[in-house]
Amino acid sequence: MEELMYRTAEADDDEELLDPFCDPDKPVAIKFSDVKHAEELIKSGIVRTPCNKSRLSDDFGINLFLKMEFQQFTGSFKERGARYTMLMLDEATRKKGIVSASLGNHAQAVSYHGLLLNIPVTVVMPVVAPIMKISKCRDLKATVVVQGKDMAEAKKIALRIAKTNGSLYINGYDHPHVLAGQGTAGLEILEQVPNVDAVVIPAGGGGLIAGVAVALKELKPSCKIIGVESENCPGFSESVKAGKPTLVQVKATLADGLAVPFIGVNSFKTAFPLIDKMLVVKEQNIASGILRLIETQKCIVEGAGASGLAAVIGGQLDEYKGKNVVLILSGGNIDTSILGRCMERGLAADQRLVKIIVTISDRPAGIAELTKLIASIGVSIKDVFHSRAWVTQDVFSVQVTVICETQDAKHAEELKSVLQKTYKKVEMK
Repeated sequence: MEELMYRTAEADDDEELLDPFCDPDKPVAIKFSDVKHAEELIKSGIVRTPCNKSRLSDDFGINLFLKMEFQQFTGSFKERGARYTMLMLDEATRKKGIVSASLGNHAQAVSYHGLLLNIPVTVVMPVVAPIMKISKCRDLKATVVVQGKDMAEAKKIALRIAKTNGSLYINGYDHPHVLAGQGTAGLEILEQVPNVDAVVIPAGGGGLIAGVAVALKELKPSCKIIGVESENCPGFSESVKAGKPTLVQVKATLADGLAVPFIGVNSFKTAFPLIDKMLVVKEQNIASGILRLIETQKCIVEGAGASGLAAVIGGQLDEYKGKNVVLILSGGNIDTSILGRCMERGLAADQRLVKIIVTISDRPAGIAELTKLIASIGVSIKDVFHSRAWVTQDVFSVQVTVICETQDAKHAEELKSVLQKTYKKVEMK
C-alpha cells in the first residue's frame, strides 16, 4: 500500500484544529442512560467477556475476579466504544467515513467494526506504534497513515485529514459515545459479580474508567472505583490532584496503552466525582503482573491490562483482603518483540532470576567449584561471564558474573548465604 503523507504538526501551528466533541471549555459528562443505550445497540457485535475468580486470590488474600476484555476480537475493550460510536453515525457521515489517531488498540477496534459496518476508516498511527498493530489495521482494510513522532502529532494529522476529507474525527478515549460504549463493561461486571466491593480500572486517557464508573456508581454506589496507571505516565492521578486535566511528561512504559500525556476532558468531567482512589504502580510490578497472568491464568495480557494486578502485587490493595475485587484486564495486544523481555523483568522482580557477582581465585577449577556450589542447592545457571582486567583485588583473582534461576526470593537469599560462606566478596542483583 502506498504511504500517505500529510503535513506535520509544525505545519498546523498557524491553524488551530479543534475536535468539537471534546471541547476543554465545555466538557460533557455522560449519563447512565447513555451506557444503557450503548448496551442495547452493541450487544450483537461485542463479546460478553468472562469475569471469573482468579487462582491468584489465595496468594494475596483477596477474592480477585478478572474481567477478561482481552478476549474481544481485536484484543481489547476498545471495541465497545468504537462500535457504539459508529452505530450512532448518520448515513451521510457513514459514507464519508471516520478518522482516528491511535497507538494500536483503538485503531484496530475502529478498523474491525468499520469493516463489519461498511464504514470507511482512516487511522493515523505515530511512528512508534508497534509494527504488528499497524499490520493488523491494514489487514482489516483500514487506510493506515504512519506519521507523527508521538500521539499528539498523530492527533493533529488526523484532525487535518478529517477536515480535508469531510470525514469525522473520533477521539478514542474522549468522544462521549466512546465513553458510553466502554461503560457497558461495568454493566456486565455487576451481573457477573453482584457482590463486588471494588473495581480496579486502567486509567490512561480515561474513557474506560469514566464509562465503567458511571455504570457502577448508578447501580451499586457502595462499589469503590479505583483507577490505576504507571509511574511513568501518571496523567489521571496528577489531574485528580489538580482538579483539572493536566499535561504530564510521558516516559517509556510497559503500559504503553496508558501513555497519554493529556487525558480526555469529557472523561475527566465524567469520572472525577466518581473515582474513590487513584493508584500509581511501579514498572517492575507491571512486569511481574504480566508474568503471573501467563503462569497462573494462562493469559497473555499487555502492560496496561496487567496494571491492576501490579497494584495487588505492590501491596496497594491490602485494605481489600477478604473482599471481592474485580481487575479489568483491558487488553492483550502486547508487542511480541518485548514479551520475552517483560517475562525476564518479571522473573527478576520476583527474584526468580538473579545476577550474582563473585570474586574467586583465578586458578584451575575455580569456576567449576563455584558452579558446583550453586548447583548443590538446586539453582539453575543460565549464563556465566568472567572478567580479570577490572578486579580491584590481587592479580590472582577473577570476577565472575552468574545469571541464575531460583524458585523464589527465599531461594535466592539462600543462594547468597551459601556463597558468602565460601567467598568474601558476593553481590546479588
